Amino acid sequence: MLVKYVAGSITMNDLNLWATAYRQILQNHANPTEMKFWLDALNWGKLEPMASGKVHIFLTAPSVFYANFINQQFKAEIESATSQILGKSCEVSIAVLESKPAEEVEEAIISISNTSVNNTFENPLSPPTASDFTPAMAQSNQSSPSPGFVNRGSHKSNVIINDFLDPTLTFDNYIMGPSNQFAYASAFSTSEKPAVQYNPLFIYGPPGVGKTHLLHALGNQIKKKNPHIRAYFVSAEKFVNEFIESIQHKNPGDFRAKYRDNVDLLLIDDIQFIVGKDRSEEEFIHTFNTLHSLKKMIVLTSDKAPKDIDGLEDRIRTRFEMGLVADIRPPEIETRIAILKAKAEADDMYLPDDVATFLGTYVKDTVRNLHGALVKLQQYASLTGSEITLDLAKQVLQNSIPEEGQEYTVEIILNAVCKHFNLKMKELKGTSRAKQFSMPRQIAMYLIRKYANLGFREVSQIFDKDHSTAVHAYQKIELEMESDPELKRNVETIREQL
Repeated sequence: MLVKYVAGSITMNDLNLWATAYRQILQNHANPTEMKFWLDALNWGKLEPMASGKVHIFLTAPSVFYANFINQQFKAEIESATSQILGKSCEVSIAVLESKPAEEVEEAIISISNTSVNNTFENPLSPPTASDFTPAMAQSNQSSPSPGFVNRGSHKSNVIINDFLDPTLTFDNYIMGPSNQFAYASAFSTSEKPAVQYNPLFIYGPPGVGKTHLLHALGNQIKKKNPHIRAYFVSAEKFVNEFIESIQHKNPGDFRAKYRDNVDLLLIDDIQFIVGKDRSEEEFIHTFNTLHSLKKMIVLTSDKAPKDIDGLEDRIRTRFEMGLVADIRPPEIETRIAILKAKAEADDMYLPDDVATFLGTYVKDTVRNLHGALVKLQQYASLTGSEITLDLAKQVLQNSIPEEGQEYTVEIILNAVCKHFNLKMKELKGTSRAKQFSMPRQIAMYLIRKYANLGFREVSQIFDKDHSTAVHAYQKIELEMESDPELKRNVETIREQL
């Protein structure tokens, strides 16, 4: 039974409440595409009046990962939207929907949609069913399906390929933070329902931030759950070289059979490498079309977003963008420190907290450089028999880090921003969303995060905002400086004043 509430003159049943809140949250969120990804993972459960006068809203998520992440990052936004719509204070609970008998599920939860992907599509990477076997196979007394993907219309040749997946790169040892959480979640979600909801998945970001790790993690996760599928990890450069060799040896048919008939999960790293190589581009398009039409999963990485890849043809760009596009940025200090600690633990290396903080503070650009700095320190300590200390780290890495004096206090940065924009401190820290105040405020958050060695949570507390506001401000300023000369000039002028 649908419980009805009245907000003003509007009668609102619980399903309409969720649909209205869904739209409102997307409209107000800084990144609607990312927010939609998380909201789509939720299903409506029920709502109940509480003795305190509040309304208790129950939502369900498909896994513990989703439930925990949404609880931490977006619960407040959901509560705010539903409270505003109902005119009553709402408390949201998000739980994992466990497998239960149909009668219990019907009583416990009302789905907001009867057309979820689970009911609409079959998983094309699911194991073969009885109907997929031929009589000859049935007579062979095989107790399990033969390796290989269910034939759904493609010709299957006898070519056997190595998947080239690195088994050591998994979701478990991938360190997630604000800079990569959307890409991580996109890859994780894709591994749960490959080729169902988003196809292709396109992950982009600068070199050395973890794109390749996610490709391997996704492939390993899918193969763990679906050992019968045929995955193939390849760099775009290798794809091009293999195609050139097939032309030289006059056997392009084998190349096409390998990629179109014998691959269920295609993972291509650094796809931007194919740009400008006309015949390779053409071959990629045909391969893409064939796999996509057969609902085979395609995952690609690049150093830039599809729209920013110079020389990329529109017909390829539109294919890249027809699924889900997710970005990874250089890790923030909390993530950098977590990466260092995880790496040290994996290498059975003792890394004092002050050394991890020192490295995380000054090695800022890529995960690859973080690993390099740690390895250099580890090797020096091992060769000299030295104990790893902060003084040793400064000595070993003195040529790789900036002067410590390049850090600035929060007060210096705030004063510089106020002076540049002719604002009072209370205006800079205020709540007005007018651009004349909000843009300087976002610039201040960006500069504090970048130069005062504070985490996002600490930055948000300076302005009495929530954590996500500081993350959004940093990412917005960093991104828009690339296309907005005036913004870039303002930021650089303030930085020079520091």
